[in-house]
Amino acid sequence: MFIHFLLKLPLDLLLIYIYIYEHTLYLCRNESEDIKRIVDEVSHLLNKTDLFIAHNPVGVESRVQDVIRLLQPIPSKDVLLLGMWGMGGIGKTTIAKAIYNKIGRNFKNRSFLANIREVGEKMAGLVGLQEQLLFDICKYKITMKIPNVESGIETLQSILCHKKVLIVLDDVNTLDQLYTFCGSRRWFGPGSIIIITTRDIHLLKGRVDSIYKMTIMNESESIELFSWNAFKQASPTEDFDRISRNVVEYSEGLPLALEVLGSYLYNKTESEWDLVLEKLKRIPNNQVQKKLRISYDGLNDDDEQEIFLDIACFFIGMDKNDVILVLNGCGLSAEIGISVLVGRSLVTVDDNNILGMHGLMRDMGREIIREESPRKPEERSRLWFRKDVIDVLSRENGKEGVLGLALKLSRGNAHYFSTKAFEKMQRLRFLQLDEVKLIGDFEYVSRDLRWLSWNGLSQMPTNFHRENLVSIELENNKVKLLWKKIPV
Repeated sequence: MFIHFLLKLPLDLLLIYIYIYEHTLYLCRNESEDIKRIVDEVSHLLNKTDLFIAHNPVGVESRVQDVIRLLQPIPSKDVLLLGMWGMGGIGKTTIAKAIYNKIGRNFKNRSFLANIREVGEKMAGLVGLQEQLLFDICKYKITMKIPNVESGIETLQSILCHKKVLIVLDDVNTLDQLYTFCGSRRWFGPGSIIIITTRDIHLLKGRVDSIYKMTIMNESESIELFSWNAFKQASPTEDFDRISRNVVEYSEGLPLALEVLGSYLYNKTESEWDLVLEKLKRIPNNQVQKKLRISYDGLNDDDEQEIFLDIACFFIGMDKNDVILVLNGCGLSAEIGISVLVGRSLVTVDDNNILGMHGLMRDMGREIIREESPRKPEERSRLWFRKDVIDVLSRENGKEGVLGLALKLSRGNAHYFSTKAFEKMQRLRFLQLDEVKLIGDFEYVSRDLRWLSWNGLSQMPTNFHRENLVSIELENNKVKLLWKKIPV
């Protein structure tokens, strides 16, 4: 009866009882054991508080069940490590929290370490997370301060190795962060489950028992999640059905975008919706971009960032091997670089070896280029937006920093430009033209050109610099002779 009485007390009173227990050494042995048992039950009860999932948990339960199937059955003597991998904004943390709530009641000792990437950017942040982990597992029993990460690792190993624990390591970005909390499965007692969420699949391979690949929302889920945020109901209002589907199509099943855009458009007029959609074609939503750009900013070197930007602007939909050939010709280690981009959910490669990219990820890359010079497109490193390219070629004001240029026009809508427009673009590596006619001396076109894609070419120029070309793509052309001699 006394135990039930204690369990009904407010938290502050319970903590008083805990304090009294710790400092009452003169109690007789039986009384001390009774209080210890009470304290253990109270601590176990306090550890059952569920994490907040989402205001509108659309599609969460089905994905939680998919992950739980990977966790079962786990032999009581084993330790299971599970990785959850996917691009930013796809809902890894949300699903991890839901799993934590779902199975957490089976664990007396559990901890959810959130935002490890962000918190762990400072050494003190990692130490703080180690202290949080110890407190979550041991509650009031651990009051020590950890002086540094190395000391914390030793403490974690010695304490956790005898306990069955559920630990979620959320948003792990580096191996150092992973090893700070999970050096090996020997750190944990039998029956433990460790869940790791990350954007980088390379952190998981060879280190976990299974990997759950996060999937984007299907159309039905996307419409429902968007509608809860835009209309506070499960489906769009009749007047906004068509334009809602346009926003959903733009979001490409990314929960972050559906929530952000839905909330932004809430209570706005249809004409305002049209303006927002038109603006998104040029300038993506800043809140979504910040979340996605974390993956880009986390790339290890300039080559990987350059490869990502080149793919985002020019090479989506092309064969991976062809792109590797072109980028290697630019001095980039493309095979390794593309592998890194795929592992970090920035780029995809389908079963036909074709490079792809989520539309919002592509827009993020292109926004990085636009921000190089928001008002002067001629000073950007890559040009692909039709209006900007036509303006630069017409004014003949392109700068030396332009590395790539693409202009795709519809058939029957050909434009004529002077080759002199390329005179200052001496570092131009990529040139893609559809239904574009160039007039003048082709000596003006860069000697650094590595990739030429020209749809609708009627005659191959004779004085065209071709010594460094790696790839030439000619579609719907009537050219019968490129050169009389093999280029050297």
